[in-house]
Order: sequence, then C-alpha cells, then structure tokens
Amino acid sequence: MAIWPWYGALVEGTLYGDAARFLEARGYSHVVRWSEAIAARPAVCRGRIVNRSPDGGKAGLRERHAASDFDAFERA
Repeated sequence: MAIWPWYGALVEGTLYGDAARFLEARGYSHVVRWSEAIAARPAVCRGRIVNRSPDGGKAGLRERHAASDFDAFERA
C-alpha cells in the first residue's frame, strides 16, 4: 500500500514520462493487477481527490473534515 502512489502511477503511465515503457511495467501482469485493484478501492478513489493539484483543470477537495465533504465535492 505504501508504494502504490509511486509505483501504481508509474504502472499507469502517469509518472516519469516514458518510465513505464522503459521498465516494461505493463509486462508484469501481477503488478498491473495489484495496481488496478488498489486504484479501484473506494478509499483510494476518495483519497486521490484530497489536495489534488489543479492540473488539467481538475481541482481537488481542499480540506476534508467529514465523510460528507466528499459528497458535496462530487455534486459540485
């Protein structure tokens, strides 16, 4: 779990440019399955929203004080 934000993003191809292709990360089927399984977890989906930088026009949830903050963010 601790390595997923770094290596999961590398496997997805969203980190370090061409690193995933260079490392042939998608060729490791169990690593890809692991990365996708963690990314699909509801808590991970919520966590990726918090403090997300506004890259690509996607503003994140600035602060989180209660579970209902996510509901308000998703409706906005």
